[in-house]
Amino acid sequence: MRSLLIFTLVGVGAQLVDGALGMAFGVTATTLLVLSGVGAAQASAAVHLAEVGTTFASGLSHWKFRNIDWALVAKLGAPGAVGAFLGATLLSSLSTEHAAPLMAAILVAIGAYVLLRFSLRTPLALVRGSNHSVKFLAPLGLFGGFIDASGGGGWGPVTTSTLLSQGKTAPRTVIGSVSASEFLVAASASLGFLVGLRQEFLENWPVVVGLMVGGVIAAPFAAWLVTKVSPALLGSAVGGVIVLTNSQKLVHYFDIQWPWSTGIYSVIVVTWAALVIYAWRTSRGPKFAPEPAAAESASEPVTR
Repeated sequence: MRSLLIFTLVGVGAQLVDGALGMAFGVTATTLLVLSGVGAAQASAAVHLAEVGTTFASGLSHWKFRNIDWALVAKLGAPGAVGAFLGATLLSSLSTEHAAPLMAAILVAIGAYVLLRFSLRTPLALVRGSNHSVKFLAPLGLFGGFIDASGGGGWGPVTTSTLLSQGKTAPRTVIGSVSASEFLVAASASLGFLVGLRQEFLENWPVVVGLMVGGVIAAPFAAWLVTKVSPALLGSAVGGVIVLTNSQKLVHYFDIQWPWSTGIYSVIVVTWAALVIYAWRTSRGPKFAPEPAAAESASEPVTR
């Protein structure tokens, strides 16, 4: 019972981050499971089964707060589901640890770009809709889904950071749409793990239940939170999370010891904090265009 409560609290914290930033639920939960001695495939399976519930609740919450572009969800989520199934079935019999350093380096570069873009170049106006083509979103979803299932997390960092770096869609819409499409990814990955792991798939039910309950509890507040943060501040926070999380993977992979590791983390945190403060001071709240009902009726309606 105590372990169930602990995992429920972990689910609350992970969902607050994931719902507000569009990433990090899988990374947080998978890391906890691996540290407790659970195998990589079993940890990823447990997390994705829990995410079926948390992402469903998160999607409903973001829909309520009008953070979702359903066209973006369909174009991104469908190929993401295909990639997740392939990644889950592969991880069931093959480790992807050798690809971790390269993926971490790519995500650090994307995260740095997002952090600098939204902290130093605050967008003046962002439309609440998607201008991305299927040719762009389909490969992104396929790749993100594969990495998410085979690496125990990564849907948010890959898709959210890439879409934010394009600057075509408001951060709140990107986060809401990515969170909603993650339901398809989680369900497909769970099916893939069920095929690959069979009996082992349901062995960690206390973890699954705890993460799912905690995530469902936190989902509405996380969806509300994203509507109250300016695009510049939100984009800066997302970029910093990506850089810090993946820099830790690189430090561990290259076995960088103290004091160099501490120095690297300190530089990242200080720089991140300075840029977030700068974004907070220069932003004047979210500016979306068009916002008035009259303007919406003259343009393409937003899917709700």
